[in-house]
Amino acid sequence: MQIDPSEFRRVLGHFVTGVTVLTTRRSDATPAGLTLNAFASLSLRPPLVLACVDRASDTHDWIAAAGVFAVNVLAEGQERIARRFADEVDRRFEGIAWHAETTGSPVLEGVLAWVDCRVASTAAGGDHTIFVGEVVAADAHEGVPLLFYRGGYGRFTP
Repeated sequence: MQIDPSEFRRVLGHFVTGVTVLTTRRSDATPAGLTLNAFASLSLRPPLVLACVDRASDTHDWIAAAGVFAVNVLAEGQERIARRFADEVDRRFEGIAWHAETTGSPVLEGVLAWVDCRVASTAAGGDHTIFVGEVVAADAHEGVPLLFYRGGYGRFTP
């Protein structure tokens, strides 16, 4: 017996998550990316993170092919970026400042934190692929994170 997918989504919507944009590069070196909240740290030694990406997403195959990705942790004022990378496939990087990091993956300017990764392994996870990334570079800045809760964006209020 399984829970109904809409009920599962409703229940898990009560878990607050941070909002990230996962980026990679296509074979022609142009940037690709998507909004992602299925992201977590995995290990300190070695430094590993995991990112769960829907196999049907346009970015999934680019990550698999490139073997690298960056995860950009969005700050409270970056909801517009989160929405753009969730919806606007053809315009995702339009007007967004970024630079290539160690792996060549795009790191968005002004994000709260970022990690640049090489794919260490993958695993199937239902309709997603779990990409385990070995962190090769990272940075963070002071600020307030953008949060996602029950289908909407918000900010942390201490």
